[in-house]
Amino acid sequence: MIQNFINGLYEFHFLQNALITAVVIGIVSGAVGCFIILRGMSLMGDAISHAVLPGVAISYILGINFFIGAIAFGLLSSLIITYIKNNSLIKGDTAIGITFSSFLALGIILIGVANSSTDLFHILFGNILAVQDIDKWLTIGVSIFVLIVIALFFKQLLITSFDPLMAKAIGMKVNFYHYLLMVLLTLVSVTAMQSVGTILIVAMLITPAATAYLYTNSLKKMLILSSSIGAISSVLGLFIGYTFNIAAGSSIVITSAIIFAVSFLISPKQKFIRKRVKV
Repeated sequence: MIQNFINGLYEFHFLQNALITAVVIGIVSGAVGCFIILRGMSLMGDAISHAVLPGVAISYILGINFFIGAIAFGLLSSLIITYIKNNSLIKGDTAIGITFSSFLALGIILIGVANSSTDLFHILFGNILAVQDIDKWLTIGVSIFVLIVIALFFKQLLITSFDPLMAKAIGMKVNFYHYLLMVLLTLVSVTAMQSVGTILIVAMLITPAATAYLYTNSLKKMLILSSSIGAISSVLGLFIGYTFNIAAGSSIVITSAIIFAVSFLISPKQKFIRKRVKV
């Protein structure tokens, strides 16, 4: 089976594109996901990943690249959620639920208007084996940009993630870094559409980062480990999907979940097995 996969990589250009795109998305999702879980914003990742659907549908209707519409609606949803949370008695999770469900419903309506459920089906559930050269290079470009921003503002993102009150006290623009992270989250959500679709993007953002968190207390080590787990999950998931002719995006997510499950049992920080032995 492994040999068939390797032979396929040599023979088929679409499989080469899929592998490169999957690895790149795994790396950048793992990196951004670390900040998302440290800030307790997992639901925000879920909301933005689904809120981009209307933008994709509108882009399809207008005949423009879906990246444009998806990014616009992703940013719009984060602005609406933050505004509601900061300017009303409504809590953050409630604001996320309202915005998420509304944007998702709007996206489904627009898909019906576009009469293109066959094409937009891949946006919901992903089809990484159909990634074209332009999508691959766009994904690589966006991912490099996101990683550069993280490297440039690492210290600020670290402090505002762990202690926003102290960050504000020493003069840091906490809101600026919050919205910067929302921009990065939106960019990653849009690029990850091709591999796992909007339904499963949150798993790629959260699961590798959560797994890495079980092994280390250092954010730098967590970023490296999370990105590595994301890349490994992408390669193994693509291999399983291609070999057994099943959805590659779902295979990537399941592989990542299995790695988390094993880590949950064996990680030194978790001490799960040691606790069971004592009992």
